[in-house]
Amino acid sequence: MPTYNKLVRDLIPEVIERTGKSFNTRILSQEEYLKELKKKSYEELEEYMSAETNEEALEELADVLEILHAFAAVHGSSIHEVEEIRKKKAEKRGGFQERIFLVDVED
Repeated sequence: MPTYNKLVRDLIPEVIERTGKSFNTRILSQEEYLKELKKKSYEELEEYMSAETNEEALEELADVLEILHAFAAVHGSSIHEVEEIRKKKAEKRGGFQERIFLVDVED
């Protein structure tokens, strides 16, 4: 039996159950959940970085976005509030659309 020891999406146990396989899960404490969510965010970002097509990239970005929704909820907020904060920061400091790469700054 393979051991995964990782956070999975809520419906994964049902998917496994439908295959007739046995499995074990447990519910994480809030502290464990945040730790595992952070680990999952790296996993999903690595999968995005490895994507070779636009379709794969978008699929992985959807997973990253799902993680962001979960992070917002863990911190007592919503993705909508995060989006408002993002907009304010973009107004003050800009976004990344211009592809500006800072080489150095003279002292």
